Amino acid sequence: MHKPIVQVSLDLMTIEDALPVAETAVRAGVDWIEAGTPLILGEGLHAVKALRKAFPDHPIVADLKTMDAGYLEAEMMFKAGATHVVVMGVAHPATIANAVRAAKDFGGKVMGDIMVHPDKPACARMMQDLGIDYIIVHTGLDERNAEKGKHPFDDLKSVVEAVTIPVQAVGGLSLEQAVQCPSMGAPLVVIGAPLVVENEEFKPSHSDTRLYDLLKRIVTEVHAAGEA
Repeated sequence: MHKPIVQVSLDLMTIEDALPVAETAVRAGVDWIEAGTPLILGEGLHAVKALRKAFPDHPIVADLKTMDAGYLEAEMMFKAGATHVVVMGVAHPATIANAVRAAKDFGGKVMGDIMVHPDKPACARMMQDLGIDYIIVHTGLDERNAEKGKHPFDDLKSVVEAVTIPVQAVGGLSLEQAVQCPSMGAPLVVIGAPLVVENEEFKPSHSDTRLYDLLKRIVTEVHAAGEA
């Protein structure tokens, strides 16, 4: 089993809002920091540079959801300080391969998001064959709202069985479900939307103390799962 890690997704639109959440998460023991898509859209490369400056030793995931120009987009983020970038499984295979090539050139890693692909296990295998380092089983916000009851756990088992690289489940998970992920074969646990999304507005939703206590509990439980 791959070592469980906890990743905090900064699904906020400004560096000003994101940095305090990131600081609290790091104090609580979170392993990876994600510049969520709202932060990438709001601040771009500046967000990644700010996170790298503030947290020089932490892995930083740039959730680009790349669909084209795989090399260029990955190169830009790696040069800004990201260690991981995200490319979509429904992109052209050349886009995926080019993101992987950029990762090799700049010493980074690539995560493959298989959201909305009609055959998720096949997509995951294809991405692994192209050199992807991690698979993200993702049920998107609009997808969940349009198709009530859809959930990453619907596809998680079949995807975990299809690949040998680490898997992550994202999208609509409760905190309790997120903590269950390592036992289901998905050791990369993401904590994001449950903490910071209020009525689809991206803004911090907990006081610092409450956020710290919550993240500390999650980190402790997830890391313990790897020692069991």
